Amino acid sequence: MEIVITSIFVHDQDKALEFYSEKLGFVKKEDVPAGAFRWITLVSPNNQDGTELLLEPNDHPAAKEYQEKIFADGIPATMFAVADIRKEYKRLMEKDVKFTMEPTEMGEVTIAVFDDTCGNLIQIVQK
Repeated sequence: MEIVITSIFVHDQDKALEFYSEKLGFVKKEDVPAGAFRWITLVSPNNQDGTELLLEPNDHPAAKEYQEKIFADGIPATMFAVADIRKEYKRLMEKDVKFTMEPTEMGEVTIAVFDDTCGNLIQIVQK
């Protein structure tokens, strides 16, 4: 068994697609109609056959409430690994990504947290 798709709730699929592709550098893999919304997935440019990130509309009231509550409590919705967190932090800052936590050492890892502008906090981590 392996993880093939993981999802993240977003307010606006178009805005999320722009942020995750243009700011973060993920590559769009799927973008097809799915009823009132679209099935949009992205992958890492380093592993385009790897796990896909689904930009899931937060249209359901439970999804919207969950997203709002974890955001308000400062809990990241997901985590992405980076090779050099300080380099990635600088690159994202230059793209006007807003961080809620700058790179911080936590034992054997260093983490940072940013706002994806689509209702989520995202954590990046360097082991």
